[in-house]
Amino acid sequence: MVGGLDVHGNAMTGSTDTIGLYDRAIDRLIRFHPDVVDLSGELLGDGDPVPMASALYAYLNLMSTDADDLAAARSAWQQLNDTPANDRERAHTAAIGAWLDGEWHGASAQLDELLTQWPTDVLALMLGHQLDFFLGDAANLRDRPLRSLREIADDDPHIDFVRGMASFGLEEAGHYGQALDTGLAAVDGNPDDVWGIHAVVHTYEMQGRIDEGIGFLTGDSTRWEAGNLFTVHNWWHLALYFLEAGQPQRSLEIYDAEIHHTASAGVPIEMLDASALLWRFLLDGADTGDRFDVLAEAWAVKTAVPWYAFNDLHAVMAFAGAGRLDDARTLIADRERWLDTAKGSNAAMTSEIGLPACRSALAFVEQRYIDVIDELMPIRRVLHHFGGSHAQRDALQRTLLESAIRSGRYELARFLASERLGVRDNGVYNWTQRARALRGLGDTAGAEAADRRAAANRDKFANA
Repeated sequence: MVGGLDVHGNAMTGSTDTIGLYDRAIDRLIRFHPDVVDLSGELLGDGDPVPMASALYAYLNLMSTDADDLAAARSAWQQLNDTPANDRERAHTAAIGAWLDGEWHGASAQLDELLTQWPTDVLALMLGHQLDFFLGDAANLRDRPLRSLREIADDDPHIDFVRGMASFGLEEAGHYGQALDTGLAAVDGNPDDVWGIHAVVHTYEMQGRIDEGIGFLTGDSTRWEAGNLFTVHNWWHLALYFLEAGQPQRSLEIYDAEIHHTASAGVPIEMLDASALLWRFLLDGADTGDRFDVLAEAWAVKTAVPWYAFNDLHAVMAFAGAGRLDDARTLIADRERWLDTAKGSNAAMTSEIGLPACRSALAFVEQRYIDVIDELMPIRRVLHHFGGSHAQRDALQRTLLESAIRSGRYELARFLASERLGVRDNGVYNWTQRARALRGLGDTAGAEAADRRAAANRDKFANA
């Protein structure tokens, strides 16, 4: 078949026009622009089978983490299998096949191997980076884009987007100063780099720089608020900022307008943000009206097939928050039965983290706080094994801390709050929890001092 080079210099099967269309699709993908969906469909219907068209379409359906999209991904992979391809394209075939077989770690390793030979393959890089995110592999989140950065030309049109990926990996691996510098450079090059923006936002979050985070997201230097496939998640971050700043009403307004409402797409990757935000309100004892009911109804049609344990947890949170405890128990029991014969990455994630986390959410709403502690204490250091980011997984760390307070385990609560303050003492939540723990221990003076620190930080953020 006819072939040429894509914009990054990698050999590709297809005509000049087809390769140009593929390059445009990759440009849309790396910007999380919804046009990538139409362009990938156009590529598939272009006439002669093009391996990278099938690969792109399969990856789009896999990165949604929605079991409903697996049939479309498998169909595209089968077409890819049946199409003459070069070595790089066959390497993509192997990675997609592993992912479809449930071997998420295997797919990640396949893409690492592919990138050793074709380090400028931006599709392999981006999907490998997404897999590292789904698997909670902070080291490879950092290292995969950093390796490719050394090989990509300075004038490559997407080099700043690779910097955005590197920034997120650096943040998740704890290199906050380097992450911030790299992320700001990426966004300066492309103000619509929503992944790079997200990396900067995560960095401010981990450093407790709430006012700067709000200013960054609401200022004029970025474009992220609409028109991309990552909009909801960045709105979620802004809502978290306002919650930490002591402005819960603004957080709920964002929830209603941007995170989950009647026109929401109903996809797990967005609904988990909704669950994670409402769960924080639940932990705080705040009234969220019927929002949990609406969200639980959306999750109810997404839980039949075991595919990603991280999604399962957020479905259980929604069910539990809505009082649909039988639905939560049913999902947990289904996954327990499935593990009897299951294998692959999600089986390991479900067994080690997913099920204990799901059981802890159910136990919390049933006020079985000691059971929450028993479920979460053994896994709190390895929660990253089932994916997500530090900010996302913090919902479970907060569940553990709140349960320690509510069960009267004040020594444990002080222990957990002290850990949090050791890395971030400039927020509100951590000082508030320390005050509650100290008050439970009878240390009135210490509790009052902690309350003053929380109030001072809240005042600092009040005008953000």
